[in-house]
Amino acid sequence: MPTKTLGTPAPPILLMDAGGQSFGLHEALSLAPLAVVAFLKVGCPVCHYAFPFLQRLHRSYPKLPMWGISQDDAVATANFASEHGVTFTMLLDESLEATVNFGLVSVPSTFAVKNGGTIDQVIFGFARADFEKLNVRMAEACGVEPEPLFTEEDDISTLQPGCGSRQPA
Repeated sequence: MPTKTLGTPAPPILLMDAGGQSFGLHEALSLAPLAVVAFLKVGCPVCHYAFPFLQRLHRSYPKLPMWGISQDDAVATANFASEHGVTFTMLLDESLEATVNFGLVSVPSTFAVKNGGTIDQVIFGFARADFEKLNVRMAEACGVEPEPLFTEEDDISTLQPGCGSRQPA
């Protein structure tokens, strides 16, 4: 279990994307009621499963900050994003600073953080019910009705536990 859980303050995140642009969580939250950060590593099959659904959420609620936080290098991260049609911001955590600050032991780990910096929801791995709750939270934060997240064509697993997270040496 991570050390950062529901109701606790989110650690600060200050990471760069592959182009060298810096992104800060608390800065993003000063402009939005909710932000979503999802940690991944490219070799994790559950990350490959979950990120297309995160992309659907981003497409439904584009005004909310959503970041993929990758434990891999820029090239691998860009390939992962391209493979899954991810258009939200992908940040690099090669030093694992954010991973350590969040106390992660598995990926994907997804956090919804409220304006003010409190963790509002945590999802470990992929859990359909948790993604549906995140959909509702994001819609509420935007003041709209939730968009459908899953379709009849989706072959959806109810639960897929995550993969082991990289740890600093």
